[in-house]
Amino acid sequence: MINAIVLAAGESKRMGKPKALLAFRDRTFLEQIVTVLQTSRADGITVVLGAQADAIAQTVDLSDVEVVINRDYRNGQLSSLVAGLEHVPQQTEAILLCLVDHPFITSEIVDQIVGEFRRTNAAIVVPTFNRRRGHPTLFGRSMFKQLIEAPADKGARHVVYANEDKVLEFAVSDSNVLAGINAADDYRKYFGVDP
Repeated sequence: MINAIVLAAGESKRMGKPKALLAFRDRTFLEQIVTVLQTSRADGITVVLGAQADAIAQTVDLSDVEVVINRDYRNGQLSSLVAGLEHVPQQTEAILLCLVDHPFITSEIVDQIVGEFRRTNAAIVVPTFNRRRGHPTLFGRSMFKQLIEAPADKGARHVVYANEDKVLEFAVSDSNVLAGINAADDYRKYFGVDP
């Protein structure tokens, strides 16, 4: 079983409003990501909320996904990943780590990541564009303990760097695997309007 974990618990300080609720065409960022995952080879979806959890839950239909509330969201992104990991089904073979500020993921890319994991059983699978690593990243069960114990200020990235010999990179033709929307300028760059 491949379980996607969508991290949407942050305070979005640089954006000034919850990134989960930013407009992505006729959806919110979070709706877009969940919809993509629902049409992909991911077997389950866990959404981790924290800051403004009530507002997000009232706006976005999350009835078909597992929702986890991270009360410790101020401790950073890793705390949300750990909260998600603690709630994935026991039979989970790997997690697909999705960030709410990467709304351009596609079911095709997700399916390719899952396919590469199924083909190779690699501990970490990362899509690349022009040799740059993108998102989402898949972590096999053998990495779960390291993710939980990673330094809070470095998070999942630390686990990737500490296990370079276990990372499977594969090139994709979609530059959007690199597209992160962290601040208002990023939003304007990709959408042409203010957030």
